[in-house]
Amino acid sequence: MSDNPAAKSTHAIPSVRYTDARAGIDWLVATLGADARAVHPGPDGSIMHAELWFGKGCVMLGSLKSDGMPPTMPGQGSVYIVADSAASVDALHARAVAAGARIVVSLRDTDYGSHDFGCADPEGNFWGFGTYAPV
Repeated sequence: MSDNPAAKSTHAIPSVRYTDARAGIDWLVATLGADARAVHPGPDGSIMHAELWFGKGCVMLGSLKSDGMPPTMPGQGSVYIVADSAASVDALHARAVAAGARIVVSLRDTDYGSHDFGCADPEGNFWGFGTYAPV
């Protein structure tokens, strides 16, 4: 193992920003089946912090604002979520298509062994789902 403290981290949690974080949360729950376990609104009604879960993986998100967080603009985020099986990917793809999601990467089998697809949320952030699990 490396002496680099970052290499000893237990896991990584991606984070994305939204102009309308409430609408983003609603879309991720309804379209992609996320579980919104924590949603913390700010005094102005914006979303200060939210945690959406996909199985054992979490994505944090919030409203775009000047709060000292990195200035990632809506539509610049990219998240990849590992699915437990090709059947799960197929079912999620069907759910996304039925909900009218914009499919950016068609359902496919890659030369590196993944069965995957990708879609964009209403603000343009990319959400990829596949069976490839880095080890």
